[in-house]
Amino acid sequence: MTMGKGRLEAFSDGVLAIIITIMVLEMKVPHGTGFAALKPLVPVFLSYVLSFVYIGIYWNNHHHLMHAARHVNGSILWANLHLLFWLSLIPFATGWMGENHFAPWPVALYGTVLLFAGIAYFILTKTLIARHGSDSTLATSIGDDMKGKMSLAAYAAAIPLSFAQPWIACSLYVLVAIMWLAPDRRIEQALTE
Repeated sequence: MTMGKGRLEAFSDGVLAIIITIMVLEMKVPHGTGFAALKPLVPVFLSYVLSFVYIGIYWNNHHHLMHAARHVNGSILWANLHLLFWLSLIPFATGWMGENHFAPWPVALYGTVLLFAGIAYFILTKTLIARHGSDSTLATSIGDDMKGKMSLAAYAAAIPLSFAQPWIACSLYVLVAIMWLAPDRRIEQALTE
């Protein structure tokens, strides 16, 4: 059965907006009035910024995926929910990591959530391609998705590194985010050609 994609897009946008709202609400207002009162919030703020960027990246790329898709089916709906599940865990992982000043276990959990969100996004793209065909605009624009595969490898490497050097793991998370900040124009280019 073929369905329109509008409800999936609207639902996903709503969930992502709620995720960002939950993350910002996790930042507690300090009781003091000077800069010294803000200093303990620096790790919390840094983890929030990183997670905000990640949610923004997922929202942007999800928008492009759905723009290239013509329709959805039940498999796509479930693949999308799978992605939203992992993204919905980002506020918890973000809060734990920030509150504990980037300690090994919270940094490893953060990487685990990013890894599974990346896998879920990969599954969503493959499900969309299966529905639209290997010769579709979507399939040809995504290609072999080297950037996606490199991201998954970086997350997988960062998780064990969290226990040896959490700052290296966090650097990998930042590096992947920077890599995706340069917009992925493959779908846009394919749709305008």
